[in-house]
Amino acid sequence: MNRDEQRLNHQLDRLERVLPGWLHQILLWLRAPGAAWLRIPLGLMLVFGGLLSFLPILGIWMLPLGLLLLAQDLPFLRRPVRRALIGAERRWIRWKRRR
Repeated sequence: MNRDEQRLNHQLDRLERVLPGWLHQILLWLRAPGAAWLRIPLGLMLVFGGLLSFLPILGIWMLPLGLLLLAQDLPFLRRPVRRALIGAERRWIRWKRRR
């Protein structure tokens, strides 16, 4: 396991701790090493759906979720996705402090 993969896994572990139980279980299942057969097509469909966010049912929320799933298996996405997770966490903490 290389450094980017370890760092991404650390960030995903932190994310899992704050998710509701049912969502935590789904993410654990999707992150399992044997789930790549599901993770890659699902990630691609979510990215494609996020690009079509102007349609009524689809939304921009699909894009980061798809990239998150794809980053588990595509090394070139690990660093940007990890940085996005760190940035989102910092913005969330800043927003909570202001409230």
